[in-house]
Order: sequence, then structure tokens, then C-alpha cells
Amino acid sequence: MAEKKIGIIMNGVTGRMGTNQHLVRSILAIIEQGGVSYKGDRLVPDPILTGRNEDKLRQLAEEYGVEKYSTDLDSVIADDYYQVFFDASGTPYRAAFLEKAIAAGKHIYCEKPIAESYEESLRVAKLAEEAGVKNGAVQDKLWLPGIRKFLALKEQGFFGKILSVRGEFGYWVFTGHIDDQPAQRPSWNYRSEDGGGMIVDMHCHWRYVIDNLFGNVNSVFCHKATHIPERVDENGKPYPCTADDSAYAMFKTDEDIICQFNSSWNVRVRRDDLLTMQVDGTHGSAIVGLRKCWTQGAASTPKPVWNPDIDSPIDYYDGWSECPDTTTYDNAFKVQWEEFLKHLVDDDHAFPWTLRDAAKGVQLAELSLVSHDKGAWVDVPKD
Repeated sequence: MAEKKIGIIMNGVTGRMGTNQHLVRSILAIIEQGGVSYKGDRLVPDPILTGRNEDKLRQLAEEYGVEKYSTDLDSVIADDYYQVFFDASGTPYRAAFLEKAIAAGKHIYCEKPIAESYEESLRVAKLAEEAGVKNGAVQDKLWLPGIRKFLALKEQGFFGKILSVRGEFGYWVFTGHIDDQPAQRPSWNYRSEDGGGMIVDMHCHWRYVIDNLFGNVNSVFCHKATHIPERVDENGKPYPCTADDSAYAMFKTDEDIICQFNSSWNVRVRRDDLLTMQVDGTHGSAIVGLRKCWTQGAASTPKPVWNPDIDSPIDYYDGWSECPDTTTYDNAFKVQWEEFLKHLVDDDHAFPWTLRDAAKGVQLAELSLVSHDKGAWVDVPKD
């Protein structure tokens, strides 16, 4: 089996997501397993870390045994050895990085959102298409075990006609005002000028989740809120929160399915997971979590009778069955990385999660903000 090394520029991965999900649990995990076996070859990533802070890059490289790092991004991009440019930097800087890499003929893979505006997202996508470089963006939730179990149920006709979806996402993020409860998310998440905001972050996810699971989104109604006006940053200094920390939205699909999604960093969790979706159909329902999925079919549905004067005789958690693991579920980010590596060496290996597809997520975020400002439903234009 021949080994094909693929030079990958990993830009801006010193942050939590870039380090944990992309460097450690994806690229280094793929290297550790000996690469990706594909059509008689082993595709082995060969990363170089790039960024602005040499100390952070050095510490990250030393901690995880990465041999190469550099603060001179231009010289690394100019090196023909590196075929792929991956970006996990801050959203306000991403488009400029992608444009530079595309001009150098690099294949592109990046985190979402791919730019700050839909117009800019489409411009970057068109640049990649015109340059003929392969391109993709992270849509990790499609490979979560819970969602994969849901898709198997849907393909088997378990739900009948799907009627509605209720999504609950989020958890309590500490404000940092109490010493023993430091914030577990970076402060830029709560500053709109730095690319923060719940809608910008999560509605990009909900777009591809809904499109792929329930039908293309054709309209949105959304209300945003900044429930907590002040938090404490990484240096212990209070700062005003200028971005929305919660969003309450309804989406309609071209299959007439109503999808409600509440997204909040100000909610204490009493549900099965940090993300759950209740999917109700004529023949059955499911509770879809990150890793687990529970079902209740028509035959096991109880018959409640409204009577608030007595405790309910029904335990509503009974009658639900947990879907078993029927295969091995790898890290969702890693699975998509492996698909992208295969796409790099084989034009026939489809990779539909392109920059153009990711631009739809930015579009939905923008239209959600328009809906909030108007207090009305807003149509989502078709491609």
C-alpha cells in the first residue's frame, strides 16, 4: 500500500475548537491510525501550524508532537508542498486568508461561518470554483451518532410523514464574575465586533442540519436576545456583551415541516443532552441527541387525559426505546476530514459540503437577523 503524504496548512488552530477537534481528534488521530486507506493507498496528513502568536504555536506543537509551525503564513502558502489550506481563525479574518490561499492554488477546507456576510461567502466560493480548487467547510453535526441513527430510522420509514421538529440547544455558560466559576467559552463569542453571536454561530449549523434531515429551509421567523449584558474576559476584566447570546427561531421547509430551535448560553440543562431534537411523525417520534436516539412508535404511544388535579399516572419516559449502536461511530470532525482527503485524490469521490453550500448557513443567519428586526417571517431565496 503506497503512502501519499498530503501537506496541510492548519491556520488558527490554537483555539479550543481548532486544537481539540481538528488538530488532535482529527488530523493527529488520522496520522496515529496510519492514514486513511483508500483505493490501495494510505493518505497521510502532514500538518504545519500557522498563526500570529509564536509562543502559542510552539507550545501547541511541543504538547502534541507536531514538528512544523510558522508565523510566516505567506511563505508557507508559497510552498508547493502544502496542498491544503485549513482555517479555524476568527470569522472576521477568514475570507482574507481563504482568498490568499485560493490565489496560490491551495485546496480549501475551513470552519464555519466561512465569512461575515452572505455576499462575501458567495464571493469566496466563486473564487474557489473559478480557480478550480477543491473546497469544503465543516458540517460536523451530520456525522454525530444520534443524527446517523435518526437518518437510519427515516430511511426505514419509521416516522411516516414527519410533522414537526423541536430543537433545544445550549447550556449555562458562566459569566466569570465568580472566581470559582470561570467562563468555559471565549469572550469573543459575546462581542459582535469580533464575530460573536448565537445566530451567527448556530444558525449556520441549523441550516445544513435542517436541509439534510428535513428539507430545504424556505422561511424563518426569529427573535434574538442578549440576556446577560456583562461578562468577564480571559484577563479578569468585565466587558459589555454586544452580541446575542440566545436565539428563538422557527424554520419552515419545502416539505412543510416546522422546525423550532431554541439556542441559548443561558439555560440550565434538564434534558437528555446539550442538543436534543424531538421529531414527531404520524407513525412514530424520536428524541435525537448527540450520541443517542430514543424512539416511540404508534403502538407504544400512551393516551394521556388532561387532569391537573392529580399526579399523572403516566411516566412519560416509559414507552421510549433507545436505538442500539449498530456500527462504530468515529469523531464527527474526523469523519468529514477523511471524506475530504479522499475527495482530494479522487474527483469521483463526491464531497457536497462545499464553500457554496456553507454560504447558505451565512445566508440563514443574516435572514434570521432581518426577521428579528422586522418581527416577521422572512423568505429564504432558492439557489
